[in-house]
Amino acid sequence: MRTRVTLEPDLAKKLKALAHRRGLSFQQALSEVIRRGLTAPDRQHAQPRYTLEPHPSGLRPGVDPGKLNQLVDQLEVDEFIAKAQR
Repeated sequence: MRTRVTLEPDLAKKLKALAHRRGLSFQQALSEVIRRGLTAPDRQHAQPRYTLEPHPSGLRPGVDPGKLNQLVDQLEVDEFIAKAQR
């Protein structure tokens, strides 16, 4: 079906670039873009995005972040010794 469409210059440029990248004719690229747009879910009725409110956190007083790896290593050694004694 033939239909005359007047495109804004920036859209025409983007469509030509898309057609070139995909090896399509201008008409094929235009049809593909319109088809995708018409079959895309309606974003106006989509659920609102979930947002996470960050809050300040930190380590308890007296915990040295530089020694956390030493603590993990010590716990692994203790676990290994406990298994070896069983």
